[in-house]
Amino acid sequence: MIRVRVIRERAGRAFSPTRIPGARWVINQYVGCQHACRYCYAKFVRRRYYYGRWGSWVVVRENMPELVRSRYVAGKVYMSSISDPYQPIEKRLELTKRILESMNKRIRLSILTKSDLVLRDVELFKRFENIEVGLTVNSFGESIKRDLEPRSPSIGRRVEALKRLYESGVKNYAFISPIIPKLTDIEEIINDTRDFVTYYFFEFLNFRAAGAEFRRFLKDKYWEAYEVMSDTERFERYVKDVIKAIRRSRIKIGGICLHHPKLIVVK
Repeated sequence: MIRVRVIRERAGRAFSPTRIPGARWVINQYVGCQHACRYCYAKFVRRRYYYGRWGSWVVVRENMPELVRSRYVAGKVYMSSISDPYQPIEKRLELTKRILESMNKRIRLSILTKSDLVLRDVELFKRFENIEVGLTVNSFGESIKRDLEPRSPSIGRRVEALKRLYESGVKNYAFISPIIPKLTDIEEIINDTRDFVTYYFFEFLNFRAAGAEFRRFLKDKYWEAYEVMSDTERFERYVKDVIKAIRRSRIKIGGICLHHPKLIVVK
């Protein structure tokens, strides 16, 4: 395991208002993420927190379990927007676990992760009245995954986690993201998971938020994908074809996010 610098701080509040579609609040017990995904949109936090290369440090808001205790908020709470609640450090610190133990179980909670470590807390999830747990999945082959998501668990482990959540009676969802031309096979993902996924949410790559460094990387390493992403007309045709394929699949769709040239949410 690559060493990570841990910066501990005390947060002023647990629940922050958010503009994430479908959610009213967000909770971020960690800032930064060891998964070190090249396209990560949360890299913008380096304007406030800069401790080196993305993925090499994590800010830990260690008082979050105290802040959520006996607190109720109305509306969906999303965990998390600038980190992964089950990144590797969670196995040792158990901060997410302690937050879930302390949190009011009537809170409507949506959790999203790239890690099968989430299975550790299945019994905790069952205490909540309204909870859903999502896994980010895509069809990246192992070499592409190493390029784009170098330290995240394998796609196979994430798909297996979705299946085990479903079998445990926990409402789950597959977050298909980022959708990148030439690299993401939507139909393959749906065929592999449709028997044990409650619903799907789709997100096309946010080309701008992924950053100039990632755009240069995509141009150098995956030129065909870059050609489509950087051409508005070609990208719009690609989007229309993908959405047609999604609708043909007859699955339950939670939403489709398109960031380029503007945000669109289709339900």
